[in-house]
Amino acid sequence: MPQKINSISDLHRMLGLPKPLHPLLSLVDNTLISVEKDQLPSSFLLNFYKISYKIGLRGKIRYGQHYYDFDEGGMVYTSPNQLLAVTDDAEYRGKTLLIHPDFIRNYPLGKNIKNYGFFSYEANEALHLSEKEKEIILGIFNNIETELQSAIDDFSQDVLVSQMELLLNYSNRFYKRQFLTRKAVSNDLLSSMEKVLDEYFNTDASLMKGLPTVQLLAEQLHVSPRYLSDMLRTLTGQNAQQHIHDRLIEKAKEILSISNLSVAEIAYQLGFEHPQSFNKLFKKKTNVSPLEYRQSFN
Repeated sequence: MPQKINSISDLHRMLGLPKPLHPLLSLVDNTLISVEKDQLPSSFLLNFYKISYKIGLRGKIRYGQHYYDFDEGGMVYTSPNQLLAVTDDAEYRGKTLLIHPDFIRNYPLGKNIKNYGFFSYEANEALHLSEKEKEIILGIFNNIETELQSAIDDFSQDVLVSQMELLLNYSNRFYKRQFLTRKAVSNDLLSSMEKVLDEYFNTDASLMKGLPTVQLLAEQLHVSPRYLSDMLRTLTGQNAQQHIHDRLIEKAKEILSISNLSVAEIAYQLGFEHPQSFNKLFKKKTNVSPLEYRQSFN
């Protein structure tokens, strides 16, 4: 049973760190963690956001069901209630920003933070930084650290929240760069996804299991659903759900043009529970109904 850690102060105590400068926000130098692995719970859930820049890590960290080797360094983003476990005597240098949701609750960021997709990525989808990007990220961390150590005034929280937004916006930019610079890897993933969909539609899978989902694709490709959609959007302008719909319509057109199956039979064969849903999607994508499309061949 994973141990739930509700406060940043509790995590500091667990890791043998001094009391945080602010109860709802902390920037930790990872080299100051002084406890041994056998003193820590085997797994735990944090009730706050965790943004880590890791360098020189020995060993691996398990995040969800995956392992990630941080020898090259990288950024990892964890949202509240995600399972985290340290294994294999993992050690690393770097910095970790801990943000309790209450700190940003009364700011737009309190709602918008959920829109940053990388909080849903797996650890093996970490952000790898160039030297210039590293300087920018560490510069923001330094700004946050300076502000935390300064006397609190009416602007302290505003300044800290603006620095967090800057950090997240730069992270978005750098992830988009990573998708593009690793285009060969991303294109391989895209090709693999097309093969998965081909197999799904060319067998009885859709009839037996229903419509393919983003979750199913992600599991087959060993990536997180959000990472898959964000990667596809960067490469093609469409997310994973839109790709599934496009392939559905392509397959539907093929069947409509070469078979005598009724529209309802085609809908069920493709995995739709209700023919009306198939009709609606087909017309939305093609501006004609399935019957009108079939008639265009006669």
